[in-house]
Amino acid sequence: MIRFIDEHRNQFGVELLCRVVRDAVPGFLTSRGYRAAKARVPSARQLKDELLVPEIERLHAENYGVYGVRKMHALLRREGWDIGRDQTARLMKLAGVAGVKRSKKVFTTKSDPESATPADLVNRDFTAPAPNRLWVADITYVATWAGFAYVAFVIDVFSRMIVGWNVASTLRAEVLPLQALNMAAFNATGSFDELVHHADHGSNYLSIVYTDRITELGAKPSTGTVGDSYDCQSVSAASRKDGVVLAGAF
Repeated sequence: MIRFIDEHRNQFGVELLCRVVRDAVPGFLTSRGYRAAKARVPSARQLKDELLVPEIERLHAENYGVYGVRKMHALLRREGWDIGRDQTARLMKLAGVAGVKRSKKVFTTKSDPESATPADLVNRDFTAPAPNRLWVADITYVATWAGFAYVAFVIDVFSRMIVGWNVASTLRAEVLPLQALNMAAFNATGSFDELVHHADHGSNYLSIVYTDRITELGAKPSTGTVGDSYDCQSVSAASRKDGVVLAGAF
């Protein structure tokens, strides 16, 4: 209330402000109460707030602007300030700072229950006698300051290497996974007649543009279950067991 009157007193005057606003806001200051408040000596709480608000702004900025009430309260206590958690929340609100909220869950696999799906030709047997016999494809995501970056990759099970990859801001089949598949096909040598391409039931992997590309290469499509991470985890675990590091985009 005091701040509002201070900001507008030169334009409307204290008497008019108090008379008009008091009708709309119950308990609003009278002009006499305003003058008494302005002449009053600052309280200990007010003085402490004036010290802590700039300190909170500084600490929040030094910690990349991500600290919420819990972490800020603990930090202030470590800095030697005798302050409670509720007081920390109030001062953070005064300082105009807040913690970063946990982002909503990201789904990289969206299946279409009405679409026909290829059979599972792998059955968790992630071994291959030669290159271009079994490719495993999947999508993950990376949180960045600008948003989520989706990463599609293709692993050749024989070499345990990422042979195709692509990064995009969308999950659309022709933008994200198809480009990873095209990279793998471009870098490969030899025929794809015995190649099995294995992925999940995601709509981007079952899209017409993607499945047509697999057929065009002469490979056989294979699918596991919806959003199943065990397939690629099995390939990665086998790679670590063999002492081979997955190479390529990363």
